[in-house]
Amino acid sequence: MTSFVQVPAGSDFPLENLPYGVFSTADNAKHRIGNAIGDHILDLSAVAHLYPNNVQAALRSETLNDLMSLGYDNWKVVRDVTRSLLSTGSPLANDLALQKASLVHQKDATMHLPATIGDYTDFYSSIHHATNVGIMFRGKENALMPNWKHIPVGYHGRASSVVVSGTPIRRPYGQTLPVDATEPVFGPCRLLDFELEMAFFIGGPPTNLGERVTVNEAAKRVFGFSLMNDWSARDIQKWEYVPLGPFTAKNLGTTISPWVVTTFALEPFLVDNYPQDVKPFPYLQHEQKFNFDIKLEVDVKPENASTPTTICRSNFRHLYWTPLQQIAHHTVTGCNLKPGDLMASGTISGDTADSFGSMLELCWKGTKEIQLNNGDTRKFLKDGDEVIIRGWCENANGLRIGFGQSAGKVLPAIPF
Repeated sequence: MTSFVQVPAGSDFPLENLPYGVFSTADNAKHRIGNAIGDHILDLSAVAHLYPNNVQAALRSETLNDLMSLGYDNWKVVRDVTRSLLSTGSPLANDLALQKASLVHQKDATMHLPATIGDYTDFYSSIHHATNVGIMFRGKENALMPNWKHIPVGYHGRASSVVVSGTPIRRPYGQTLPVDATEPVFGPCRLLDFELEMAFFIGGPPTNLGERVTVNEAAKRVFGFSLMNDWSARDIQKWEYVPLGPFTAKNLGTTISPWVVTTFALEPFLVDNYPQDVKPFPYLQHEQKFNFDIKLEVDVKPENASTPTTICRSNFRHLYWTPLQQIAHHTVTGCNLKPGDLMASGTISGDTADSFGSMLELCWKGTKEIQLNNGDTRKFLKDGDEVIIRGWCENANGLRIGFGQSAGKVLPAIPF
């Protein structure tokens, strides 16, 4: 298929992608669901009458939650109809009045969170990241904790501070324990960091408390993926994470990209699951491929710089635990899921120094410096720095499926 909507060369959003987002415009403040196509957005509320009756109300909703709840088969129907509508020769292609009502320039749109996020879980699924952190703090002999290759480690995060790309992040205050000190101090975070992650939204009808989602059922529960920056206050984290784990060091803000790329769009980029050298328990075993060749980059742009510096190049395929295993483990206790729940990968680091997905690793706990294009150096983030995460898939035939970007600028701490 080809689209009657012009798609610029190198665009993240060809007809094969059609990611979902929620947007508004200056002349219409109502939040609407749309699909990105080239430099435009197809306003699904304006064309909802062209879809089957049972999905029309969801397409007129102000968030993706209702569409997510309809389940896998309906997602496929909606995608097929949308691709047909945007194709050359379709009824929409021949209806200029409907085009004017339904096609919005992305530059004229304000993007919002794609869904109402009821719960957010952050996993720790990159073996290279976990190994690096373990070496820094425990040494090579004890790099991975004894449980790491047996369970997808994770923690429940703060859903209320998940924000859409473009939202500035304020440097937090907190308690820290300075090096060689015996008593903590209170003040602004000094070691502010990003974490390169990807996240996926849960779909399908809500599950009941006590109900499990098996590893073989889990694929139809993944609505789609977004880029994520899980901002982290490392000095606060070091003091507070014992004995219960991340808390205020992680709740200052979590930035996601506005576009949700469906698993349908990612299927051409499936790759083998990461080899697991400790055989998981049966409830975590699956033969289905659910790993993707998604290229990831992180830029840092200081306030006084005209151009950003790419400081990390990684790939989603480095994740040891798959989203299917994450869902199966999350629900093995009977924990219930709701459409719009968000689950994150944890920091995605590769096996080379330029693929590490955090400043903590890139600067190896502050012992190295990153050189930026404007002559500055960094060990951790400074006020005014903007962190920009990009992700895309691309094959030898030139097909590119992109995620847009997840960006946020660091603002100074608010003094007490």
